[in-house]
Amino acid sequence: MADALTPVLKKLSAFPAPTFASAHGACLGIGLGLLIATDVVYVGNGAKIGSPFAALGATLDSGGHALFVERLGAHRALDLIYTADLMRGAEAVASGLFSRALPDEDVLDFTRSAVARVATGPTDAFLASKAIVAQLRDDRVGLWDSVDAENRAQAILARTPDFAEGFAAFQQKRQPAFRGRA
Repeated sequence: MADALTPVLKKLSAFPAPTFASAHGACLGIGLGLLIATDVVYVGNGAKIGSPFAALGATLDSGGHALFVERLGAHRALDLIYTADLMRGAEAVASGLFSRALPDEDVLDFTRSAVARVATGPTDAFLASKAIVAQLRDDRVGLWDSVDAENRAQAILARTPDFAEGFAAFQQKRQPAFRGRA
């Protein structure tokens, strides 16, 4: 089943615009995979995240191994996988798995608000940052390669209307009115 959804997870991860997800309740298997494939994840304090598959004679799927090892280290990853223990949302955020933990009843509204704020932001700058972060994550580039990528992106962004608007708004002490892509 997870194998059939891998192309969907890859497409979501490679989607060129910022992506957000929110979750409360159980986030296991494909649900966890969807969170992993998203740029920003807000979880409810009561969310349950982990790998209960040991009890089924199966293994974690949908990128869970990579996420756990990258963000928790090998020992903690294997602890969760072997024991099938689940982390609550607040613990997952404190461990570095996701962005923020919120009360379960607030997580969806908070996510929608964040998406609305980002939707009015500097689109080209967000796309450049997403590409730089993907390169850091996927290609494991070092600090100076990252700095070079940032400098290239900044040189391109300096010629955009949103860049000019952002600096004008800063100088005029007002909120910018970004247009995004024309």
